[in-house]
Amino acid sequence: MAEQERRRVLLAAPRGYCAGVERAVDTVEEALAKYGPPIYVRKEIVHNRHVVESLEEKGVTFVEENDEVPEGSIVVFSAHGVAPQVYEEAKQRNLMAIDATCPLVTKVHNEAKRYAREDYQILLIGHEGHEEVIGTSGEAPDHITIVDNPEHAKEVEINDGKVAWLSQTTLSVDETMDTVEVLRDRFPNLIDPPSDDICYATQNRQQVVKEIAADCDLLIVVGSLNSSNSVRLAEVGEQAGADRAVRVDNASELDETILDGILTVGVTSGASVPEVLVQEVLQWLAERGFADVEEIETTRETLTFSLPKELRRGRDNSANA
Repeated sequence: MAEQERRRVLLAAPRGYCAGVERAVDTVEEALAKYGPPIYVRKEIVHNRHVVESLEEKGVTFVEENDEVPEGSIVVFSAHGVAPQVYEEAKQRNLMAIDATCPLVTKVHNEAKRYAREDYQILLIGHEGHEEVIGTSGEAPDHITIVDNPEHAKEVEINDGKVAWLSQTTLSVDETMDTVEVLRDRFPNLIDPPSDDICYATQNRQQVVKEIAADCDLLIVVGSLNSSNSVRLAEVGEQAGADRAVRVDNASELDETILDGILTVGVTSGASVPEVLVQEVLQWLAERGFADVEEIETTRETLTFSLPKELRRGRDNSANA
């Protein structure tokens, strides 16, 4: 019994929804309220299964490409951003396109366009095939080379000349800087972007995990498998000292055997995860003797983003970023 009384949960803060995700989900819900269903969304609005299924129940249809959207309909572009070609395709099909791209991703797009205009070769640190990387690459395909990790950085080949780096916003901060250092050794004239590309929310969630990881026998990260920042959180947790880190979509994916010999459980969630899923995990843990929850907060997030211009009329959108 004494051992059972020592069981505890360290709950990370900040966790869950970031400003960009909140804006994207609100964009779809406001489009539904203003125009009514059907509203089409190209790709997943954010990388979370629960969010996508909840929006489907409200009348949203998710598609892979614009050609699946009936001509003249409304289509929302996801938080991850799209290439210019996607806008052109929408225009050709007479679609009303509402852009829910996170403003921090848009910033990286603008940096890519500027470097391309100045004839830089751009080394884009990110995962090939990820929607954000596809969108950014589409802004300057002739100038961008994707670099996946430090090992890839040792092999990547570019022509002599001006070179700059950018990154996907949802990566591990530490691995990204490791990759940059390899690139800098190989290309001494490498130019840094004007500001951090990795988003504030990604950094904040990783930082609090680093704070609690060494005290955790087990770290539970709530987030979907295709959520890059959620996967990175689990990796960061193990690298920072957690004995074990697991990623789950929701509490139903947890197995009681995972708690064998465990006294301290850390809990966090990726930037596209609604808080209800975290609370369900906490309830699951409480039912198994982990009712003592201590929230560890390393910073407080206050940033908000205005909705796309098509949806601002009639609303108070005084929040800005």
